[in-house]
Amino acid sequence: MQLSDFHYHIPEELIAAHPPEVRGEARLILLNRETGAITDRMYPDIVDYLQVGDCLVINDTKVIKARLIAHKPSGGERELVLVEKHGAVDDWHRHKVIYRRKLKEGDELLIGSDKLVVEEICGDGIAVVRADRDLLDIADEHGSVPLPPYMNRIATADDIERYQTVFAREKGSVAAPTASLNMTEDTLAKLKAKGVVVVYATLHVGLGTFLPIRVDDVTTHTMHQEYFEIPEETVAAIQTAKQLGHRVVALGTTITRTLEYAHDKILNQKPARITGEADIFIYPGYKFKTIDGLLTNFHMPESTVLMLTAAFASWNHLQPAYEHAVAEKYHFFSYGDSMLIL
Repeated sequence: MQLSDFHYHIPEELIAAHPPEVRGEARLILLNRETGAITDRMYPDIVDYLQVGDCLVINDTKVIKARLIAHKPSGGERELVLVEKHGAVDDWHRHKVIYRRKLKEGDELLIGSDKLVVEEICGDGIAVVRADRDLLDIADEHGSVPLPPYMNRIATADDIERYQTVFAREKGSVAAPTASLNMTEDTLAKLKAKGVVVVYATLHVGLGTFLPIRVDDVTTHTMHQEYFEIPEETVAAIQTAKQLGHRVVALGTTITRTLEYAHDKILNQKPARITGEADIFIYPGYKFKTIDGLLTNFHMPESTVLMLTAAFASWNHLQPAYEHAVAEKYHFFSYGDSMLIL
């Protein structure tokens, strides 16, 4: 299975560099994963397609202000992006960072009055840095929202709100779980009123989600670990849905990876809180154990999240759906339109 198998052409003008004027005013492709049938709808229409008893699982992670500008004592400037915590679960003093200009082990960097020390150079433009206090607090005070590079712009005040989901509460992600950006409180309320069971889990988006694949044979790609937590009540809700013959629908690829990674504990053990580090790489050929539906957005060519979506819908169905989206001028990527696969 070659990386080039998952390439497609996306016209630059279809890449959404800004959010829609009003959250939730997005288009939606409904894709039948059995037949490949494509239907054009609007995002709020998901209420029509989820049924009483279906369980919708949502990622409640919160994006941190992960983009930091640090200075060397000599005066040189370094841009850092926090990408994942390094070390013990409760130790937020160490973080892996992406850096753009040369660093070496032992370098000292200043962010305001806080000193960071480069502890390790990991390769691929990634290093481990240590601070004397919680790096999330430093990011809150000095950082900015790390918009994806393809937006080709610096974050504005508007992005602080719009590159965050309406239910974000657990700090730790360096990118938004983008499938959730179009979800509104109004649509959630309508889903609940219909009888859809809405529950939450947390996966902190980091290198595992957005690091590009650098091998031709995708089956040899290794995913980075990302911390997740599934509350007991979410496990119980999923088990109940399965027992009663209802669907478990994942809001996004991050939740999909979480639920599939932990499928054995979710489906076969007494409900209890589950935590761990997910490193599952899902690509075509994978047999899904937990989810029955996927609400997602349009992903970058040759990305791990595109391959996950292709595994769920089949590439034979997903590729024509993407071609349709291009022809109908849907908006792509983080701030773009959505797709519901059932």
